[in-house]
Parts: sequence; C-alpha cells; structure tokens
Amino acid sequence: MKPSLLPPLMDSSLFSGAIALSLLNHIYFHKFEPQSAKIPLLLLLVEPGAVVLVLGGPVCLLRLLFSYIVFWSSLSFSIVLYRLSPFHPLAQYPGPTICKVTKLWGVAVAAGGKQHLYLKKIHDRYGPYVRTGPDELSIIDAAAVSQILNAGGLVKGRFYESGRHPSTPPTIVSLVGKAHTKKRRVWNRAMASLRDYDPLIQKRAVQLVTRLGEQRTAVNLALWFELFTYDFMGDLAFGGVFEMLQQGKDTDGLGDRIRSFMAASIILGNIPWIFGLLNLIPMVGRTIQEFNDLGQGLATRRIKTGAIHTKDLWYHIADEEGVEKQKPTLQDAAADGIVGIVAASDTTAHLLTSLMWCLVSNPKSYKRVQQEIDAMFVVEDDLVDFSKHQKCVFLSACINETLRLFPPVPVNGGTRQAHLNSGGGRIIAEKYIPEGTSVYMPTYVLHRRPDYFSRPTEFMPDRWLASSDLALEHNASAFMPFSQGPANCVGQHLARREVQAVIIFLLKTFEVRFAKGLDGAAWPETVGDYFTATRGPLLVELDRRV
Repeated sequence: MKPSLLPPLMDSSLFSGAIALSLLNHIYFHKFEPQSAKIPLLLLLVEPGAVVLVLGGPVCLLRLLFSYIVFWSSLSFSIVLYRLSPFHPLAQYPGPTICKVTKLWGVAVAAGGKQHLYLKKIHDRYGPYVRTGPDELSIIDAAAVSQILNAGGLVKGRFYESGRHPSTPPTIVSLVGKAHTKKRRVWNRAMASLRDYDPLIQKRAVQLVTRLGEQRTAVNLALWFELFTYDFMGDLAFGGVFEMLQQGKDTDGLGDRIRSFMAASIILGNIPWIFGLLNLIPMVGRTIQEFNDLGQGLATRRIKTGAIHTKDLWYHIADEEGVEKQKPTLQDAAADGIVGIVAASDTTAHLLTSLMWCLVSNPKSYKRVQQEIDAMFVVEDDLVDFSKHQKCVFLSACINETLRLFPPVPVNGGTRQAHLNSGGGRIIAEKYIPEGTSVYMPTYVLHRRPDYFSRPTEFMPDRWLASSDLALEHNASAFMPFSQGPANCVGQHLARREVQAVIIFLLKTFEVRFAKGLDGAAWPETVGDYFTATRGPLLVELDRRV
C-alpha cells in the first residue's frame, strides 16, 4: 500500500469528498440556475465545513482550510473548464477567452463607461455574433433584429428588474406579457395626441433661448439642454416641479442622482443574480429606496397642486379620466412618472447635445439646416407652428444621422433571453440560440457596421433623404435607436418633437460656434455608456442673429 502524499490531517477521503461535492454543486446549479445568490452563496460557504463534519476525524482549522481550498479550487476549475470546452452550448461562437470564463469582466468594462466601444472592438475582430459572457451573446445582425425584439421574439432578461426595490411596483420597463400590454396601453394613450403637449414644449423652448441669450460668456449646451428636459418632463409628468432653467443649474442634483442610479444598474446588470444581496446592504437599499421615494413625493405634490396643463402625462398614468377597469394606486402611478423623467430627460438631452455637436462640426450641414429653418419660418410668430416643424426635412435627416452615430442608449438597454427549461433554444437569423442564453443587440455597434451603412463614422444626413443621389449602402432595418417591437420607446415621437422645436428656436435666434480653445473634435471621447449615454460639457459661444 502506497503511503499518502497528503499530511495526516488532510486525508484522501476529505480531498475526494471536497472535490465530489464541488462537482455536484456545479452540476446542480448549472441545471437549476438560481435567480438570486442568497441561498447558493450560503450553501457554498457552509458545505466545505460540513464535509469535514460528515467524514469524521479531527475538526481543526487546518482541515477546514484544506476543505475550503480544495472545494473552491475544484469548483472554479470545473466551471472554467466547462465554459471553455467544446461541450458548452455556445462553444461555436467566438469571443475573448476572458468573456467566456466570467461575466465579472463585463462588470469591469461597464464600470469604465466604455462598454459600447469595447463591443465595437470585439465585433470588429470576431464578427456579427460574439460570445460576451459564459451564457451571453452580442449580435449585430440586421436580420436578427425583428426576430429578437418583435412580438414572438425573445423575452426580457433579468436585467430589466435591476435597481427596483422590492417595495416598489414593477413598471413598464420590467413588465412582460399581459401586464406589459396593459401598461403599454396606458402609455400609448398618453402619447396618442402629442399636440396636446406642444404648449409645454413651446414654453420651455422659449425659456431656454431667453436664458441662453442672457449669458455673457461661453455656455455649456450639454447642461442647458439637461435643464430644459428636466423642466419639461417635470411639467409633463408631475405638473411642474423643478424650474431649473430659471435657476440656471440643477439645484436638486437630480441629474447626478439619475446618472448614479443608471450607472449602478448597467454595472450590476451584468451580474443580475447579485441584486438580492445588494438589497441586504443598508446603504445600497437606502439609496435605491430614496430614488424611488422621489417619485412618491412628486406624485403627492402633483395631486395637491393639480396640473399646469389639462391632460398631461400624469392625467393618463394615474387614470384621472377613469378609462381603466382598475384605477392604479398612487405607488403605481408615481413609479411610472419617475420612469418618464428618467427615460425621457437624459436621453433627449443627449440627443440635443450630440446633434448640436454634429452640426457645429459640419458647417455645410449646419448652414443647410439654418437655411431650411429661415425659409420655413419667415416671421418669429411662425416658430410656434409645430405643423411646420415636421416639414423641416433636412433637420429630420440630421436627427436620424445623429441617432445613428450617438444613440442615447448605446447598447439598447438590457438583454433578451431564450429562457431556461423552455423546451429548447431558438433559431434566430438561421443561428441556433441555446436556451438560457442572454442576448444583447448593441445599437451603437450595429449602427456603425459598414455592411449596413457606408462610411459609417461620418455624419452624412443625405443618406436619409429619398432625393439623395449618393450611392451609399443604407439598410434601414439596422436602424433602431429607440429599440423595436412591443417594448420599443413609447416616447420616441415626443422626443423628436422636443428636439425639432429646440433646434428651430435655437438656430433661428443664434449663430452657434465652439468656444475658443475648445477641441471640438474631442467631444465624442467624453461620451460614456451607463445604460443611457452620458456626455461631457459642450462649450459654445452664441451670437444673436439680426
């Protein structure tokens, strides 16, 4: 009998038992994927110690340490080996080795705010289908867009529940199936007659131009566009609450709170199983709850003070008309109202900022837009004629081109998923997507794929004009700045209406140029991806037109 190579306290039975238990855990949790880390983490912490007790022998620190080391090492090795093996369901899809091994790499990338650029880099290397996680794919195939996002496509992944405190009602963002259809019906009704909101847009657009005209130094358009969108959405959702344009600053720090919340969501959304644990941490749970409480406070104020406009967003989401069979609770309506502010403010501000950067960076396009505006609006009173706004064809083309280059949600929000235990995977664009696979469709990368858009990094609004004689590759089915399908952005037409009004008022009133000393070409480097896009200052000088 050969002598054991292990020290006496670390016998072969303990060694074998720890390895066997680790393999059983891998098999079990692979088959029954946990929705939260609470119970699995507890088990994984307790089991190595339990092995020592069950197998008998002395219970001491050395044996416990040995059991934990063997257990965790074996479990890690087993997981890594399987994920890199040809037996993994996604083995056929290429991608960086580190992404195949762990999604923690995705957390690190997301934390830097450059996830959209990283995805662009790896798609350029590996092609339209890239494995970005152990059970995750990133896809930039126009043929797959409708099959993934439209009715009958893949369902929302767990990312969409990110950041929601257990005490907060689910919103249109996270709901699926009939519940989503019911909630979407309410939002569709709110967005059915956008002309009802024109007076609110006009009021804030005029105020924006007035306040800009009062500035005596270079102005940060990125900031002023944020103030405009916060004030407008405050008017629309809660009857007017902020008045940031008047103050000339974000007095309540709303923008920072929104961006912090969204940054946490995109970072932690890469590992959604951890959310249940985060709510156990008092500081994290309190931060999320305080953000959600903001909606409650604004809703209570709206009920007390009433509307500044007869049929605003609150009128519909709170069902003040009495259309729905069951009236929503204050908590439900408040959660929807704060979603409106979060979803519509920062994204519209980003579109406005990006559009002005594109125009000022491209003088010929800037001049064409301004000439179109001057021809359409001869006198100042015409500026409030929103029916004419829609006739500014070249401006609309510039908006589309900006949305292509700088989509407000660079990676199109969260994942879709072929659910586990669903009876098999799905065929998407002639590719097999195994069950349990999460799927991203990064808008930023899709919009810059040269197969779909010639000269993809250039600002070329003419590609959107039917009258253009440019011989360019142009695949409109690859254009999805507001997503697609039943869960697309319900406020996309309102956002366009806001942007058209602001640009028309701005360019009719001022000549805009980059501030002296500003490296305008460097501004795109300030754009970050934290679910919604963030951006750095855009300093410009304004000269009133005569």
